[in-house]
Amino acid sequence: MTEISILLYAGILLVAGLCSAAYLVFFFSKRPDVRRIARGLFLASACLQTIYLLLRYILAGYTPITSPFETIFFFSWSVTLAYCLFRWRYPVKNFGTVVSLVVFFLLVVSCFISKEILILSTELRSIWLPIHAGISLFSYGFLALAFCGGMMYLLLERELKKKRFGFLFERLPSLESLDQLNNHAITIGFLLYTVGLVTGLLWSKQLWGSYWLGSAKEIWSVIIWFIYLVQLHQRVTVGWRGRRAAWLAVASFIVVLFTVWGVTYFLGGAHSYAV
Repeated sequence: MTEISILLYAGILLVAGLCSAAYLVFFFSKRPDVRRIARGLFLASACLQTIYLLLRYILAGYTPITSPFETIFFFSWSVTLAYCLFRWRYPVKNFGTVVSLVVFFLLVVSCFISKEILILSTELRSIWLPIHAGISLFSYGFLALAFCGGMMYLLLERELKKKRFGFLFERLPSLESLDQLNNHAITIGFLLYTVGLVTGLLWSKQLWGSYWLGSAKEIWSVIIWFIYLVQLHQRVTVGWRGRRAAWLAVASFIVVLFTVWGVTYFLGGAHSYAV
């Protein structure tokens, strides 16, 4: 790690922390000027994270999505970018507060993980690395948005059931808008995830001569694909919406987190990239 990368990483943490704080102040005060500051800080965080990834790419010589630190940081960047793209099309009241806290949490977690740059074998320095792993992790960014929306939905529904129409009711978006957000985020995330899954099979064929190795990561990846496929299918055919869809969005994303870090870095296998 160079001094520039260390300072840049510290700057990212600072800006992300200030962004979360500004969004929280807006959440409680509802002051438009604070919201503008929070949005500006969020965009600044997105730019700084992008620059950091480019710098690490230059230092490593490959797309930085191989080590636990890199996957967490890339995941944080994916959530940040997904929100920037998503908000432009689907504005949801106070959604930025929740997303900014998730991003800041991921960045804080990354502080406690080794930032050492791994040495990859020649065959793994392939164009398939950014295509397969990059698209897969980017899909998690949209699935994370669905997770945030699901949590907000369940919280608001609980308030409505208890007939509390005060603080949270005034600040959270409607149940309908949250349900639509979950549907759109999961649809985009699922399509990207499918591309990531297919390209992973093609890369596996190129590397090891087989589309399927039967590793724990592969098995759980297919399980995740079916979980989200069922959600989308049932929403269209049976009409799974509202509370059930929110719970599934939350539970499914927990399975994603378990697969990305629990399976990959504790069980190892073909998805451990270090030499």
